Order: sequence, then structure tokens, then C-alpha cells
Amino acid sequence: MFERVLIVEDHESVSNSVKQALNDLGVDNPEHVSYCDYALSWIKKAIVTPQPYDLLITDLSFEEDQTVQQITDGVALIRAVREVQPDLKILVFTAEGRLEVIRPLIEKLGINAYVRKARRDTQELKAAFEAIANGRNYFPLQMKRSERNGHSFNFSTYDITIIRLLAEGKKQKDIPQCLQDNKITPSSLSSLEKRLNQIKDEFSFTTNEQLIAYCKDFKII
Repeated sequence: MFERVLIVEDHESVSNSVKQALNDLGVDNPEHVSYCDYALSWIKKAIVTPQPYDLLITDLSFEEDQTVQQITDGVALIRAVREVQPDLKILVFTAEGRLEVIRPLIEKLGINAYVRKARRDTQELKAAFEAIANGRNYFPLQMKRSERNGHSFNFSTYDITIIRLLAEGKKQKDIPQCLQDNKITPSSLSSLEKRLNQIKDEFSFTTNEQLIAYCKDFKII
């Protein structure tokens, strides 16, 4: 599957989970580093060896400590790596869920996979590894739909308000009164239902529960 893998992650427990997922698929001895500067240095050194890295797995956010670094985040690391090894396969494994952050990594920096740290992320990691190994990219289903439509969906403040109320346990028929109490318009039940249906249609969801789960996973609410 992969001959040489580098994991860039500052949380040891997360790194161990990624290593285990790779081991389960027959990838032995993936390497790990906690700092972006070190990662770039290792990649540069590996390029001139008979066996350069063929997969980079990186987070986007790294906690600062006493070790001074020139590259302090995953986006800058990916940009630097693309300059020295353009064909390196890159998987982003991060808690970041905003499409406006992830999309430029796909469109401008050509990452090959994105997996969010969330429920069932081990299964998603394995699916992403297998996809990359077979020459395919791996991105969330909602992101693929958005790409096909040629745009990303922008949740308005109104959208977020009604979805958050649903997530808090409010019944749909009771939300209009909450909106009226807070002087939020439109507040009619028909307007509310129409907007929810539009959003669900955008993502091919059939229930409010699916929409709520998606918004929680991607930190929209």
C-alpha cells in the first residue's frame, strides 16, 4: 500500500491511533514527528534517498511550546511540501470542519484526502488510505456534492439559529414562537419549513436529525 509514511501530529494519542489504522492495513513502521519544521526537514532529506515518503498525514493546528518553529501550521507545511515534493500524497486529519478552510487545500494545494477528527474517524482513515493507495482522492460526501454543484453552501445566521434550536430539542412547530420572541424574521412555520427543506435538499438529507449531525460534525453549530 505505502512504503514510507510520515505523520505530523502533536498529540501522541492521535498519532498512535493513526499508526494503528495503518498497521491494520499492512503498513509497517509509519514515522511520526510533532513539529512542522522537522517534518519538512525529514521530507527534504528523504527525497535524495532511494525511498522518499509516499504519504504525508498532517493536522492543521499545532500547539505552541518552547520549541521555536518557522512553520507553525499544517497549511504552511503543505504549501512548503508541495514546493519540494509536488507529487507527495497528502492526507489532512484535523478537527477543522469549515469548508472554507478545507476547500483551498483541495483546489490550490491539491491534497488527496481529508478526514475530520470525529465519530468513526478510524474507519474513515482506513477508507482514505485505501482510496489514495488505489489512485483516488477521498473527501466528505457533502464536500463532493458541493464540488459537483460548483459552490459551497453558506449557512446564514438564520439557518444556524433554527438548526441550533432543533439541536437543543425544540419541536419544529414551536420554533416560530422562539423566533418571534427574539424578533427574528421570517418567523412563520411555513417559512421555517421551506428553509429547512431547501437546506436538506442541498445535502440530500431526508431528516432534520441528519442535518443536525452534519452541522455538529462540521462545527457549524
